[in-house]
Amino acid sequence: MRSDWLEAFLVFANNLNFTRAAEALHISQPALHVKIGKLGDALGEPLYRRAGRNLVLTRAGEQVLVFAREQKACTDAFVETLKTGASHQPVELCAGAGAYLYLLGPAISAFLEGAEHKLHLITGDQERTVEMIVSGRAHIGVTSLDATVDGLVAETLTRVEQVLVVPNDHRLARRDRVELVDLEDEALIVAPQDRPHRLMLNRMLMAAGVSWHVAVEAQGWELMLHFARLGIGLAVVNGCCHIPPGLTARPLGGLPGVTYQLVHRDGGPGHAGALVLRQLLLSHKEQWRDRLA
Repeated sequence: MRSDWLEAFLVFANNLNFTRAAEALHISQPALHVKIGKLGDALGEPLYRRAGRNLVLTRAGEQVLVFAREQKACTDAFVETLKTGASHQPVELCAGAGAYLYLLGPAISAFLEGAEHKLHLITGDQERTVEMIVSGRAHIGVTSLDATVDGLVAETLTRVEQVLVVPNDHRLARRDRVELVDLEDEALIVAPQDRPHRLMLNRMLMAAGVSWHVAVEAQGWELMLHFARLGIGLAVVNGCCHIPPGLTARPLGGLPGVTYQLVHRDGGPGHAGALVLRQLLLSHKEQWRDRLA
């Protein structure tokens, strides 16, 4: 399995188009076909297939893509270390906006203070975070997984309870704790219909026999809290959120907590800087609670 075959496949897989890939590699399309064909023959597996008018990677092709990306990263790091005495290949972290805003700040700050490695931050929901890790485009992800994913290792980072956020003068602000039945006939600020949090909330309220209506649909905790502060409705958010003045957060019984997990490929993050970042994320995993104390 020659390195130029892997290099050619990496460019092809990133484009899934022989014309663009050949142009990027400055070779002819027949020469590119030969390289990818020989790589497939050496591995004994087809690496791509046609799906209508498009090309898609096979399962084996996806695995080769991850390997090719890792090989390129290792080669680039080695060459850079040889030339300059150190590798400055960035560590790539993928997480959702809420995790960045409320959970990961202390660990990221600690990593940047060390300044031994660059850090590339990628924002993505659960689906994109998993895809970035599986494809090898990110070293570490932070998300809430619904189920195990083949080839990935998930380590528990922290568990966050859900809270109800209401204006300070709302009747429920006087309670120490709120139950789902207390939301009868309330207007709720909720995520769009296809989002996991909306689906979970709707399922739990229905099971409790609670009638409610949508005040407004909003994507992201910050916008939901903004609408709550405007008096548009009540919001159910993660307990790690910063609650703006004028609003009160109360524990909401009957809802499951959200477990955030640190995710990387089986065998480790595969980057010296990523190992450092992983350790910092784990050592700072509960620091967000200090802000709420």
